[in-house]
Amino acid sequence: MSFPTYGTRLIGAANTLEHRVYTETKDGSVVSPFHDIPLFADASNGILNMVVEVPRWTNAKMEISKEEPFNPIKQDIKKGRLRFVRNCFPHHGYIWNYGAFPQTWEDPNQTHAETKAKGDNDPLDVCEIGEQVGYTGQVKQVKVLGIMALLDEGETDWKVIVVDVNDPHASKLNDIEDVERHFPGLIRATNEWFRIYKIPDGKPENAFAFSGEAKNKKYATEIIHECHEAWRRLITGETPAKTPSYDLSITNTTIENSPGFVRKSDPVYTGLPVDSRKPAAPIDPSISKWFYISSAQI
Repeated sequence: MSFPTYGTRLIGAANTLEHRVYTETKDGSVVSPFHDIPLFADASNGILNMVVEVPRWTNAKMEISKEEPFNPIKQDIKKGRLRFVRNCFPHHGYIWNYGAFPQTWEDPNQTHAETKAKGDNDPLDVCEIGEQVGYTGQVKQVKVLGIMALLDEGETDWKVIVVDVNDPHASKLNDIEDVERHFPGLIRATNEWFRIYKIPDGKPENAFAFSGEAKNKKYATEIIHECHEAWRRLITGETPAKTPSYDLSITNTTIENSPGFVRKSDPVYTGLPVDSRKPAAPIDPSISKWFYISSAQI
C-alpha cells in the first residue's frame, strides 16, 4: 500500500534561532504537521503517521511550534538560547527517532485518572525504534508497540513506543514484550534516558507513573485515541485554543469545520516564507561532551 508523501521547506540555517522546517505536500503546498497530516495512515491495519522532530543520535531539541501558523518545526529556546540535550553516558543524543503524532493533543485541562496529572499541552510524543535514522520533518508510517508515562514537572508526558512499518524487524514487533525479546535492553535504556537527561542541567531526575513500566499496545492505543479526541475538541473550537496559560495556532487547510481553517488565498498562507535553506551553523563543541551520572545523583 502506498501512502501520501510529504516534503520539507527549510528556512535559514539549522542551529540558529531563525531556522524553521515547514511540511509540504507533494505539490509544494504547506500544511500543518500538527493539524493537517492525518493521524491514521491506514486505520484498518493499525498504521499511524508520525512526524520526526529529532533524528536519532542528534542533540538539538527540535519540536513542532504549537504557537506559529502552520506549526513549523523549530529548535526549542530557553532564556534566549537554543536547547540541546546533553549526552548522558552511555547515551549519545536521542536514542530513537523522536517526534510526535499529528492530530493529537495532551489536554492541560484534563487530569488523567491513573497518572493523577494533567496533560502537557503538546502533541503526543513518539519514540521510533527502527534501524533507519530519520530526518527532521520526515513523516513515517509506524505501528504502535507500547507506551510509558513520564511525569515531567507535574504534567503527564506520554511517550509512545513505535516502529517504522518498513523496518526489517517490523513484522516481529507487535506488542511491548516483543521489544524486549528482539531489542533487549532498549526499554530499560529508554526509561533511564528520560529519567536522567535533565540532570546535567541541574534539574532532578524525572519520575514515571506505573513505576516506570512500559504499558502494552492496547493501553497505548487507548491513550492515542484519547489524545486524538482532545485534538478534535481543540481544532473544532470546543476547547479554546487561546487561554491565559497557552496560545495555540489551529491554522489549517484541511478541516473546514475548524475556526482555524484557511484557504490558500488567505494572507496567512500567501505570506509564508519561501525555501531559504542554508548550511547548518556550527555547534558549540561542548554539546558533544559526555556526562557521567553517578547513582548518588539519581
